Amino acid sequence: MHVDPYIVLGAAIIGFLVGLTGAGGGALMTPMLILLFGVTPSKAISSDLVAAVVMRPFGAAVHLRKGTVNKRLVGFMVLGSVPMAFLGAYLLHLMGNSKAAQENIEIVLGAALLVGAGAMMLRYFLDRRGGHSRIEVVHDVDVKPVRTVVIGMIGGLIVGMTSVGSGSLMIILLLFLYPMLGANQLVGTDLSQAVPLTLAAALGALAFGHVDFGVTTSLIIGSVPAVCVGSLLSSSAPDRYIRPAITFVVAASGLKYVGVGTTALGWILCGTLLVAALAWLWVSRPWQRTSELDGMVPADVAVAQPELNGLVPADATTQPELVE
Repeated sequence: MHVDPYIVLGAAIIGFLVGLTGAGGGALMTPMLILLFGVTPSKAISSDLVAAVVMRPFGAAVHLRKGTVNKRLVGFMVLGSVPMAFLGAYLLHLMGNSKAAQENIEIVLGAALLVGAGAMMLRYFLDRRGGHSRIEVVHDVDVKPVRTVVIGMIGGLIVGMTSVGSGSLMIILLLFLYPMLGANQLVGTDLSQAVPLTLAAALGALAFGHVDFGVTTSLIIGSVPAVCVGSLLSSSAPDRYIRPAITFVVAASGLKYVGVGTTALGWILCGTLLVAALAWLWVSRPWQRTSELDGMVPADVAVAQPELNGLVPADATTQPELVE
């Protein structure tokens, strides 16, 4: 069994994103294994699933401790996802190493992720424009059982076939079914429901014998510490930071799955980050805030403080005598 340090490094980066956003596990880890390290699709998917069984509980434990998990919501999602994960693993076994079938699944997933990322951007814009904030307490949410089970079924089937879905697709669906929940609460709930889901899919993968244990060990070594760091940040960071990060990761995953090359994807993501930074500077204009604060405090206040003359007696430091 060979541990690849480059896979360890890549797994650490993606593990951090998983902890931060709940997405990006299979959507980024599997393409990394296939495109950068030459792992066959079936082995990459199965090895990623088995590694996720070890990685995701650490992220879920952080969110459980922070109180950003709705256990009832998790229960309904697991009810739909676990049986469908076994079905997905069996369908993957039936397809074997059919490259055409794998490519068709990836294209459909990529299109779905891009549509979801666009919808998340639209929702974020509408929330900002309307002054809406996602401030509902995760434990007080009104759970919609039937639709939540359906989300679990969709995610379970896809994660069993491709190792994608438990984060990238399901968090999008949750974001729109429960619009008042903050992104950090959705990340915590999604990471928790993904634990039994990935366990079921991994058992199916082990049963059909596509796991490369050297790759799996490399993924675990790199991803476990990183997912803890990402989860600590996502459980306490403001919603306005986590939601754009989720959108960015989901969009990157979608572009990769629809067939965008690695070099082109890198330039696209760099350009996106640059445009986002310029847009933030244009909207927030932090230099204006600094000048406004400077104008509110006269330069001579710290030295002369003329406004306080006569208001604070010179002997103000002495204690007045108490009157009986």
